[in-house]
Amino acid sequence: MDTRFEEVISTKHQLRKYVKQPGHFVANKAVDHIDDICRRYIAASPFVLVATRGADGMLDIAPKGDPAGFVHILDSKTLVIPDRLGNNRLDTFENLLASSEVGLFFIIPGHGNTLRVSGQGAIVRDRQLQERMAVNGKEPHLLLVVEVKEAMTYCPKFMTRSRIWKPEQWPDTSNVPTLAEAMIAHGNLSESVAKMQSVIERDGQTRLY
Repeated sequence: MDTRFEEVISTKHQLRKYVKQPGHFVANKAVDHIDDICRRYIAASPFVLVATRGADGMLDIAPKGDPAGFVHILDSKTLVIPDRLGNNRLDTFENLLASSEVGLFFIIPGHGNTLRVSGQGAIVRDRQLQERMAVNGKEPHLLLVVEVKEAMTYCPKFMTRSRIWKPEQWPDTSNVPTLAEAMIAHGNLSESVAKMQSVIERDGQTRLY
């Protein structure tokens, strides 16, 4: 046990000592497929977070974004996410080579409710699907296919508490480092901030698809 803290919760019994069991409204809200409710969430979402686990056991979360509905629903058990141009690290895909578990978290701008999907992921190339998912005539080289095991919606309390959709209440970001500063510091790069910033801006303008 970490001695910095008074108590570290390590059993379900301890956990439920402080938080009661869920009520019947939410106890059984998870489904094992994509139904019409889930379809409508996915169709309206332009942003999804993808969670995977690497060979070292570490978890990774990667954001994916495109026009709303970019995640295709092949059937009630299968989702397809196109892989667009990025930094070529391929953290998500390399993780899937070690462990197929994947979690998805769909967010809709301005909307409080969200959707979580859990399942098994696979890296796929399929000419027909790649053509369907082309943007500006450019097809994704790879596709993430998710076999759905569980799906559930979330209430908006965390959105309400964070005030994420209220611009007038957003925090001051004047002291937040730029991506250029972070890349130089974390990567121990010799480039100047100005040089790095120009690389980032050019990449954002020319490598969306």
